Amino acid sequence: MREIEQRGLYYEEFEPETRYLHRPGRTVTEADNVLFTTLTMNTQALHLDAAWSARQPFGERLVNSMFTLATIVGASVAQLTQGTIVANLGFSEVSFPHPLHHGDTLYSETVVIGKRLSASRPGQGIVTLEHTGRNQDGVVVATATRQVMVWCRDAVPTGSVAGDDPEALDPGAGEPDGML
Repeated sequence: MREIEQRGLYYEEFEPETRYLHRPGRTVTEADNVLFTTLTMNTQALHLDAAWSARQPFGERLVNSMFTLATIVGASVAQLTQGTIVANLGFSEVSFPHPLHHGDTLYSETVVIGKRLSASRPGQGIVTLEHTGRNQDGVVVATATRQVMVWCRDAVPTGSVAGDDPEALDPGAGEPDGML
């Protein structure tokens, strides 16, 4: 029986100017917002205090922007970096041009904007990703540029999440459609 383990992409599989649509979307609830905000010790009234927020420009509590950022990046993991990432290197150009509200559905997409082999770490490459989050109406609520270090196909360590032998896990892995 053929077995395929879901994984992210190896360095060689990332193609600049390719857009990945991460589905399903995530409908954000009041509970999500309150739990995330309190777990992260963020006491901002804009996320927790309905009476205070009602008197502010948006007239209601807003979803914590760090939840929004974490969700758009998290939605990309299964499709792009699951088991193939070495390290998250950093974020730049993070913006939140429109608020996310309780009950909104967040849809994520990622565009590969560049890649290069690591000069100091053979068998690894650096990929630059541009993540975008949109609400159910297509309005952009968050963007972020992120750099990740990923494994090259032939350098994956034995016993890694991506498998001992990438070809054995998915004989079509070298093809663009070889991933789940």
